[in-house]
Amino acid sequence: MRAAEPRSAAEQGDAPTGDLDAEHPSADADAGRPSADADAGRPSADADAEHPSADADAEHPSADADAGHSSATPADPDAASTRLHVPAPPAATWPRTALTRAVVRRALRELPLQARFAGTGSVGKGGPLLDVHDPGAFHRRIGSQGLIGFGESYMAGEWDAPDPVGVLTVLAAHAAELVPAPLQRLRGLWALRQPPSRRNTPDHARNNISHHYDLSNELFALFLDDTLTYSSALFRGFPAHWDLLAAAQHRKIDRLLDLAEVGHGTRLLEIGTGWGELAIRAAARGAHVTSLTLSREQRDLARERVREAGLSERVAIELCDYREARGTYDAVVSVEMLEAVGEEFWPVYFRTLDERLVPGGRAAFQVITMPHERMLASRNTHTWIQKYIFPGGLLPSVKAIERTVRDHTRLAVTRREGFGAHYAETLRLWRERFTQRADQVAGLGFDETFRRMWTFYLAYSEAGFRSGYLDVQQYLCTKEDLAR
Repeated sequence: MRAAEPRSAAEQGDAPTGDLDAEHPSADADAGRPSADADAGRPSADADAEHPSADADAEHPSADADAGHSSATPADPDAASTRLHVPAPPAATWPRTALTRAVVRRALRELPLQARFAGTGSVGKGGPLLDVHDPGAFHRRIGSQGLIGFGESYMAGEWDAPDPVGVLTVLAAHAAELVPAPLQRLRGLWALRQPPSRRNTPDHARNNISHHYDLSNELFALFLDDTLTYSSALFRGFPAHWDLLAAAQHRKIDRLLDLAEVGHGTRLLEIGTGWGELAIRAAARGAHVTSLTLSREQRDLARERVREAGLSERVAIELCDYREARGTYDAVVSVEMLEAVGEEFWPVYFRTLDERLVPGGRAAFQVITMPHERMLASRNTHTWIQKYIFPGGLLPSVKAIERTVRDHTRLAVTRREGFGAHYAETLRLWRERFTQRADQVAGLGFDETFRRMWTFYLAYSEAGFRSGYLDVQQYLCTKEDLAR
């Protein structure tokens, strides 16, 4: 979730893009939903697994006009959308649906949770409840779109969980075991690919950012604290409490500024404005800040906040792609922006840091990471997070970051600190706040399907950090001063 601020945190923002599905070799499509595919054996494992008629619609090509749509209509790339449509469960043959049932049930049977399927009993070793109201639709979606289908099934109300984070944490913790090895080896044949239109080229990046951050400043303000910071906070202890969140966000920002040695007179470039909190704190130290964003609304609100803080003479917020940055700086900072860049542009991003820094300069950035093996397995697949939340994004691994810095820049990685448990708590506070203010979210025009999508996104991301599947890091890179 790149640290953002209410509205459109241009491709350079911060927000938990927690891509569990980026790592999950789902049994079908998107690579990262903590879904349920495991081994394909024993089609008779459950009553409905062997019953061709187990679900009336299990074999029926659900006759919805949009049943075959590969994308629901999440927020339009060019305009905020408050109403969301989930495609109808796709048509599927009975053999395919039966095979999906068998794979899903066998996977769930070995996990520490309870999966209850309406009319057909339960599986699992006990634990948080996964309550499937419509097994036919649930299996058809997973059978045709894997983990994208798993997420869409939740959005459509076909399954629920009293403790969604608990269920998703179990699934995330057992990600490597959910898909049978033979299916994993054939991933290239069944996994959905990212649409070419979502590549983060200079032309596409603005649309990708708009998809998430241009939803509504008011929406983000409902669940973020007063700093409007949309990235992991840094707490003094757990459990975290809402009234300490703003201070924890400032602690995170201050630690990053300290890494970059930002102080009086520092010429600072920020890639990804968010809603301006980092720029404000840097300017309060006496730095001269240039902050880049791709969102007009984000730029306008950040400028307003800077003006209210009386720091307009020290902060310039520009509508500008990071690739178009000019000038040289003593320091560069960026919070949870790399996740939105896309793998093919990671070298460009790090070369930008290198080129903008003076000799002896320092670059400090915060980034969400995933295991390297899972990143490699899922980097070309289309995930639920990419389809509905962060199009064009990919979480890097620690190994990928350090290799890219080494191979494409003159920078040296000199420090790295992880604090994933703090992100889990940050996400919990956001999720609880969003739930408490559901009526106000509805009052902004966001329908129930959108609210379920957003709840799933926050819970899914939190589960990634609670399971240890995801982590968040603060890095320091330095550029050698050859004159010394």
